[in-house]
Amino acid sequence: MNRAAITASTCNMLRKLSEFMCAQRAPAGYRPGATLEHLRRNLGLAGFQMMEPGRARLLYEDGELAFEIHERTESQWLMHLVMTEFVLRIPASQQGSARLEVHHGGAIRRSGLVCRRRAGDKAIVTALDEHLQADSALLATLLPLDFKRLHIELADGCWTLRLEHMGGSEVVNKMPAFRRYIRLNPDQRKCLLDSLEGVKRLLLRL
Repeated sequence: MNRAAITASTCNMLRKLSEFMCAQRAPAGYRPGATLEHLRRNLGLAGFQMMEPGRARLLYEDGELAFEIHERTESQWLMHLVMTEFVLRIPASQQGSARLEVHHGGAIRRSGLVCRRRAGDKAIVTALDEHLQADSALLATLLPLDFKRLHIELADGCWTLRLEHMGGSEVVNKMPAFRRYIRLNPDQRKCLLDSLEGVKRLLLRL
């Protein structure tokens, strides 16, 4: 290998290492658990429990786990965002693996939901999509829900849903210095909780 190739390879390795270190480093001013505390008051649910800084869970009245909530940070120029990710895990009755994303359809107005396969068995994704499109009650809660990301994965005998809402998050600015929590309004709160329950029912039927 000549000197130019070695130099290029070294630069590429250093760039990847720098990106990895930046991804692992929490942004300055991030306060683990602070956004979850805002969300706890916003949701107003008795079963909300902090597990550790940046992680919480919601329990049903009988003590069964409903879902977990994780903080996720995203650094931007002179500011960072703290998002909350709702995580739901359901035992799967089938084998195999699949990973898909769910998006709102329509360029201007929401016209439905679209499932996009990212990996795994195409037949599993197709079956899930068919069940989703046939579930009018679930569609009625997911269509008005202002979610940023909705990922569903089947792996190791378990379904995992990860839903990130546009609300329930916090904007932390450096110049000028301010923090702003973006709350879930009552309609979005209801749609969020109903959607999580609806997806749970759907996955249990597969």
